Amino acid sequence: MEQFNRQIKMLRGYVAVLTVITIGCVIALVWMARRGARYDEITAQRINIVEPDGRLALVISDHAHQHPGAMNGKDLPMRERSAGMIFFNTEGDECGGLVYDGTKASAGMVYSIDQYKNDQIMQIQYQQDSAQGLSRSYGFKLWDRSDRFTLQNEIDYFDSLQRLHDTAALNAGANALRGKGYLGTERLFLGRTREGQTGLFLRDDKGIPRLRIYINKQNEPLIETLDEKGEVVSSARLDKR
Repeated sequence: MEQFNRQIKMLRGYVAVLTVITIGCVIALVWMARRGARYDEITAQRINIVEPDGRLALVISDHAHQHPGAMNGKDLPMRERSAGMIFFNTEGDECGGLVYDGTKASAGMVYSIDQYKNDQIMQIQYQQDSAQGLSRSYGFKLWDRSDRFTLQNEIDYFDSLQRLHDTAALNAGANALRGKGYLGTERLFLGRTREGQTGLFLRDDKGIPRLRIYINKQNEPLIETLDEKGEVVSSARLDKR
């Protein structure tokens, strides 16, 4: 019994020493942070960059801890997001980001700039899929997005549809929004398509292709104009004499 009591006293002593060391380390870290301590290397799964008032300005994170984004003072529902950086504006809304990933099956990297209170309107992107033969595209994209239908409107709209547990209603609702241009309309792509065409591809405000200036896989330079149905109405090969 006496030996047991001695062991208890020793354990208490160890706990006391560890507590003092831990408190000392915390105080030292706080002191160094206030003095603007510098480090040659930091290993972390996520780093939050905040303003002096505590407002989140930038998140640098791995895949597992990536921020879901935020809008109107609330975090968006958790979702799968790649590792990278997520940007937040003065009001705390997500306003863009740089994310990336890559495996033998697929790879990609996207730098996005978001419209105020809405989704992306500019992107530099690279996508590759090797699951069923190599397919690759990369370039610069622009979208139009409505000021009348914000990202919060879109989130609320689809939340209400998902609560119905009706796939047909969900698809019909998405098509209705797409018809009004509320889900964003791609207007421009400058780069290489999955079909191996490299050039400038323009769409009208309904998202219908109207003009293509590109070099095809046979190295032929072409200009194509398309009608309101997306059908080619004229085509010219530029190197013909």
